[in-house]
Amino acid sequence: MCNSIYAQPALPQRKITLDATQALSFGRFHTRGNGGTISVSWQGIISTTGDVFAMPRSEGMPAIYAVKLCQGRNIRITYPQTSELINSDGYTLKLDVGPTEKGASGAVFASEKNCNFITTLRVGATLHIPPNAPQGDYTGGFSVSFNQQ
Repeated sequence: MCNSIYAQPALPQRKITLDATQALSFGRFHTRGNGGTISVSWQGIISTTGDVFAMPRSEGMPAIYAVKLCQGRNIRITYPQTSELINSDGYTLKLDVGPTEKGASGAVFASEKNCNFITTLRVGATLHIPPNAPQGDYTGGFSVSFNQQ
């Protein structure tokens, strides 16, 4: 008689955990009416074109996501190239999303094998402000997809 015992080690988690830890912000800025752009890079650096000017000591903030994936697998990020921000009167501004610190939409990056390690992803954007755009607060959003590979 022969007894056999087979055992398989516990497999690591395949679950991906995502948290949006910081919202995208262009800080405070003004325009002289002829329009232009304001950008915040994934490093948080503000730049402007045309008649758009960042206010002194205004801080730009990239969107930040915290990614945890135990197996150390590759992750492909995708996001829309453009989105819109809207004010309370329905006026919209065009938002160009990206790039990120890992690259443009479609980029692939590796996560750590350590289940306690968090990989951060910072996302910048450019806001287009047309001539004579109404002043005020504009809100909106964009989605980022994280796919295990």
